[in-house]
Amino acid sequence: MFIARYARQSPKIVPYAVGAIAIGVGVAFLSSKASTVINDSSKAFNGGWKWIDLELEKVVDESHDSKRFFFKLPTDDSASGLKLASALLTRIKTRFGFPIIRPYTPINDMEDKGYIEFLIKHYEGGKMTDHLFNMKPKDTLSFQGPIATWEWKANSYDSLTLIGGGAGITPLYQLIRNIAKNPEDKTKINLYYGNKTPNDILLKKELDEIQRRYPDKVKVTYFVDNDPTGKFEGNVGYITKDFLAENAPGPTENTIVFVCGPPPLMDSISGQKRNIFMQGPLNGALKELGYSSDQVFKF
Repeated sequence: MFIARYARQSPKIVPYAVGAIAIGVGVAFLSSKASTVINDSSKAFNGGWKWIDLELEKVVDESHDSKRFFFKLPTDDSASGLKLASALLTRIKTRFGFPIIRPYTPINDMEDKGYIEFLIKHYEGGKMTDHLFNMKPKDTLSFQGPIATWEWKANSYDSLTLIGGGAGITPLYQLIRNIAKNPEDKTKINLYYGNKTPNDILLKKELDEIQRRYPDKVKVTYFVDNDPTGKFEGNVGYITKDFLAENAPGPTENTIVFVCGPPPLMDSISGQKRNIFMQGPLNGALKELGYSSDQVFKF
């Protein structure tokens, strides 16, 4: 998951701050501000400062540079304790003693018991992903949370537009699967998801199944930069302003847009975040199309 931060003071948005290298005390303070401590022994994560070591159960290949990591929760009856939409912090220590902390969004159902699953893409030189991709079953990793990113409330909007790229799909997928399965939530979902090639599309099987089960609620449109096979059933090219103008709910509607992806996608669609605390100004295609900063959230 790409780092989620906040743009403005809003009851829907709860900030958390994570840098490339974060000092433990500062992160613990911020994460404690972002989470409400609830004494519920059935949930592995109740918020607050506590770091919990979880054992890696297994690793499954997802693509040439992405893997699924399954961690055991403290007991077989434990649920994660996450809410929509939220993530967990992970922590490792360098040889100099400084912690490296990264946020990741689990992809399994929040009500699943006994385990938690992450989909993580390896980045060359990434200290956390280097560590994760060298882990073996029975190794442990420290987690803290849950950290709320956006407090989703059913039927707050008529429609939800999700624009993602690469591993940025994970927080968007959390929203899709939980909104889609909630019969009380009538929000229409449009996902526009870009990748380099068809083989780089993550969670495609799951996304296709959700779209098949909820065709009146969820629509997924795939984009790839290149199609070496010539057989891809989707769009070859980028998610553009013209495409969004023609296909996405417009800024005059009761709608909101969530964006999560690599820097080129963010630059093109919404603009980059200003820093770890603030969303920064709205730029790119969404600004040009007339969306306001209150209608766009960058994970």
